[in-house]
Amino acid sequence: MKDVAARAGVGLKTVSRVVNGEPGVTPDTERRVQEAIESLGFRRNDSARVLRKGRTASIGLVLEDLADPFYGPLSRAVEEVARAHGALLINGSSAEDPEREQELALALCARRVDGLIVIPAGDDHRYLEPEMKAGVATVFVDRPPGRIDADVVLSDSFGGARAGVAHLIAHGHRRIAFIGDQPRIHTAVERLRGYRAAMEDAGLVIDDSWVALGSTAPERVQEAVKSVLAGPEPVTAIFAGNNRVTVTAVRVLAGHDQRVALVGFDDIELADLLGITVIAQDAAALGRTAAERLFRRLDGVNDEPAQVALETVLVPRGSGEIPPPS
Repeated sequence: MKDVAARAGVGLKTVSRVVNGEPGVTPDTERRVQEAIESLGFRRNDSARVLRKGRTASIGLVLEDLADPFYGPLSRAVEEVARAHGALLINGSSAEDPEREQELALALCARRVDGLIVIPAGDDHRYLEPEMKAGVATVFVDRPPGRIDADVVLSDSFGGARAGVAHLIAHGHRRIAFIGDQPRIHTAVERLRGYRAAMEDAGLVIDDSWVALGSTAPERVQEAVKSVLAGPEPVTAIFAGNNRVTVTAVRVLAGHDQRVALVGFDDIELADLLGITVIAQDAAALGRTAAERLFRRLDGVNDEPAQVALETVLVPRGSGEIPPPS
């Protein structure tokens, strides 16, 4: 900084103001300082800045799977909010493994991130209590945390699933299957609850064989779809519990000899071209809302933890409007 100040013909404080974007510097002086910085290859020492300010200007994001298309817009929205606050985003995948989630979250805390946004893989987050008490702002997104009080931003999984199944019922279906994710996952449970509520609203009895929860691996979903389409009284419609289930269901139904109605939770790529009816949730809005709440905490807002639920939207494109066989 002394070299920059000497080259620009200004004091150290003026260099500091320019580097940190503080007011009180004329445009001409700022230009001279910036030219000196560029010519000397000056780089701010963030390690020293952390020691001085106690903040790293970085936040961590723990996702389920970086390869899942759902998390791309969510992660990008978090990054945009972080950038607007002058912060760096560091993210990683838990692979739906609670131990890996804990390991990753604590590793980020050890690197002194200012805050965490977590998509829970486990159901016990008490391991974060010491970090939160030490000042690491924490917000959960997509699923609520387990056994602690914290801010959480969700989509209305229950209401979305209820609307999707009601849509199938309105188009004449009475035998409707639900194929979802693992039963320990909050969103899977809420969407199953919405399915059951819609069927109950219509006075329809659910056959246990119509409900299949488990891994979203293609092999498991393929078997589940084939199972509900087999027998003398197969289902005439399927509600898919998330985007990965929907993709596999579309592939199986493409080779089926009867047309079967399908509504999926989450939008998928090319769904508009393929005519797939979905319950769309706004992944970007989830990420943006969670990040904005996190930075409110970092700015000193200390109100009680809150749960925010974002609405979903039914997008009819054809597959959910197929009538049952006459």
